[in-house]
Amino acid sequence: MRQLEAPRIVHVGPIFAVERRVYAVDEPAAPEAGGAIRDGAPHRTLSDGGSAAGADAISEAAPEAGLAVTVASPTVASPGVCDSSSGGEAEPRSARGGAAPVIRDIVRHPGAVAVVAALDDGRLVLVRNFRVAVDAWLVELCAGKLESGEEPADAARRELEEETGYAARSIVPMGSFYTSPGFADERMHLFAASGLTPVPQRLERGEQIEVVRHTFDELLAMIDSGELRDGKTIAGLMLWSRRSRA
Repeated sequence: MRQLEAPRIVHVGPIFAVERRVYAVDEPAAPEAGGAIRDGAPHRTLSDGGSAAGADAISEAAPEAGLAVTVASPTVASPGVCDSSSGGEAEPRSARGGAAPVIRDIVRHPGAVAVVAALDDGRLVLVRNFRVAVDAWLVELCAGKLESGEEPADAARRELEEETGYAARSIVPMGSFYTSPGFADERMHLFAASGLTPVPQRLERGEQIEVVRHTFDELLAMIDSGELRDGKTIAGLMLWSRRSRA
């Protein structure tokens, strides 16, 4: 893809900003009897790939002249919410005509931390967190976003104290990973915490969090059963287990 114009910010919220990029896509003509060919396989839609689940608006038609596809980008209705039903920008294009631009909306995130906190008896400290986006309680690693100018290790200590009520004598980096690179640049920094001592828990207004403690084997069983289904927690536990036991 070729970028057609300079990126621009189209939404600024309290946690992240949304950046819009516009690209041109050159594709070969479609064969007479079917859809356009890409990588040897016919296809009939082009998803914008730049939003959360449910935010893409894809429509298609098949006029005699060729395959027409609509590429739509979501409108951000409020911080943290992408709404494709309220009239996102849509560009019709034909595989046999001049290609209209493809729009990508990208969430620019300050970055975040997650903490694998181990008690002296070997159990790990996690939280049960009520997530409004999925309307469910999820078992998760302690985690949170970086404040402005904050170092990841400092954020890890702060989040651990705020969410779990434990302070750590040792905070060791375990690596980092991208949480949702399909639509966001959020980079999650993983830390291992040990030497835990109780401190007052400091939850933010509106947070619904319960502290839970499990062995690593119990957590693996919860992953296998589907009880533990938070992506950063599954990735973080696997990364921690590989690096802490090496």
